[in-house]
Amino acid sequence: MREVVGSRVDRVGRSQRSERRQAVLDVLAPAALVSDELIQRRESGYDVTELDDLVRLAIESGSTEEMDAAYTRLEHTSLRTDWPYEEPSALDDIRRSLPNRADVPQLELDDDGLRDRLLGAWLGRCAGCNLGKPVEGWSRGKIRRYLDLADAYPITDYLPVLEPWPEDLKLNACWPETTRGNIAFMARDDDIDYTILGMHILEQHGSGFGPEDVAEEWLLRLPFFQVYTAERVAYANLIRGIRPPDTAHYRNPYREWIGAQIRADMWGYVCPGDPEGAAALAFADASLSHTQNGIYGEMWAAALIAACFVMTDARAAIDVSLDHVPPRSRLAAAIRDVCDLHTNRLDWESARDEVEIRYGHYSSVHTVNNAALVTAALLWGDGDFTRTIGLAVQGGWDTDCTGATAGSIFGALHGAGALPSHWIDPLNDLVRSAIMGYDLSTLSDLADRTFRLAQARREA
Repeated sequence: MREVVGSRVDRVGRSQRSERRQAVLDVLAPAALVSDELIQRRESGYDVTELDDLVRLAIESGSTEEMDAAYTRLEHTSLRTDWPYEEPSALDDIRRSLPNRADVPQLELDDDGLRDRLLGAWLGRCAGCNLGKPVEGWSRGKIRRYLDLADAYPITDYLPVLEPWPEDLKLNACWPETTRGNIAFMARDDDIDYTILGMHILEQHGSGFGPEDVAEEWLLRLPFFQVYTAERVAYANLIRGIRPPDTAHYRNPYREWIGAQIRADMWGYVCPGDPEGAAALAFADASLSHTQNGIYGEMWAAALIAACFVMTDARAAIDVSLDHVPPRSRLAAAIRDVCDLHTNRLDWESARDEVEIRYGHYSSVHTVNNAALVTAALLWGDGDFTRTIGLAVQGGWDTDCTGATAGSIFGALHGAGALPSHWIDPLNDLVRSAIMGYDLSTLSDLADRTFRLAQARREA
């Protein structure tokens, strides 16, 4: 197995590194920061109508001083008086906004049942992530064109490689280790890195960890160039000496993007049947780098996964998860919208069209639209793993993230036994990771360690 891993790494090595260098967004560039802050302010209800020209001219000038001045102007804008949402970022304020929580129905889950569901969550997360990696960042239409040419629509297996492929449909650089017939392990991905790091944080600091503990582990174990958008800004802020929660606020226009949501899974894994506890752990992690809907995305996903361990119905678990999201937030509204579309019996394509119309204006890596897509994949997936992760990836946007989250939720809900072998066997129980000390971990060991953490919380 180690020889196989080594040969695959050699095969993708140089070309992948070169392509990655060109593709990595420098979120610390002043022009990117100020232009994206303008978008973030507008999306979150601030009155920026008279600042478009100021920001444009500052960027065109190339002057760091002018861009800094424009950013300062943006920071002093006011919330529109007609803004219909209430979106606090402090934990006490979030909790005060929540509805009275309904009791979570509890299945009798013995140790073997919990082990099976935890392994299923880990495996489902990896399979869904791996499926989405080759087309990460692609539009829904582009993915459909590729699948049609490859005679692979709808998705029923890992993506095949077109030979030759059209230049405008060239798969991402990871394709030699993430496509059908080429998989020997779970390829390294930040979605999986954060799940592993969450486990490590709990082992080192216990359930009482806070944002400062998360920050310490980032600096010790997580390479700077393996974090992106909000996390990279927060990381840079830590190096500047800024402490949480200011790391999430200071010059961080990506504070509502998907980075926190993809860090949610471990908190749900260790809180089976306790969505409130999972959401609290998620807040402690998310508040290092995110605010408002960025925080809610992680709390929502963690609560949803925690509920799934003791439930058998995705829609019921989604309803429970909404008890842990501020009800007058854009995230809660989006998830409710998707649930209504499903209740009204729209077919998948029509529902996905509606999600595009209502939430397609967000960045392809925003929390709100991708959470809506995950919700849709779970509902229209109708208890079938292949269809669930297939819809998540066919839906476009942040495909490795949506595939991973949908797969993780499905595994927690149904267990490892419900995952078809053609998704699981190619992973060879092996995962690559950028987290120091965890590369070439086995998924079975990660699941066992997670089980011990969950047991410790249940017995506490």
